[in-house]
Amino acid sequence: MIRWFIVILLALMLINGLTPLLHKLGFGKLPGDFSFRLFGRDWFIPLTTTILLSLLVSFVAKLI
Repeated sequence: MIRWFIVILLALMLINGLTPLLHKLGFGKLPGDFSFRLFGRDWFIPLTTTILLSLLVSFVAKLI
């Protein structure tokens, strides 16, 4: 259980660190990436970006 918690925490930290780079490449601005304001906060749901990055990682994993 603690291993999964650590893996998820590290993945979130990695994604948080790579977010500015991904925005420069155009990820996060694709159709299907939702951004809205609710309760005074900006919320961002990168649905299409998540699918594309998942496909990219799957492709790289199959090559290795």
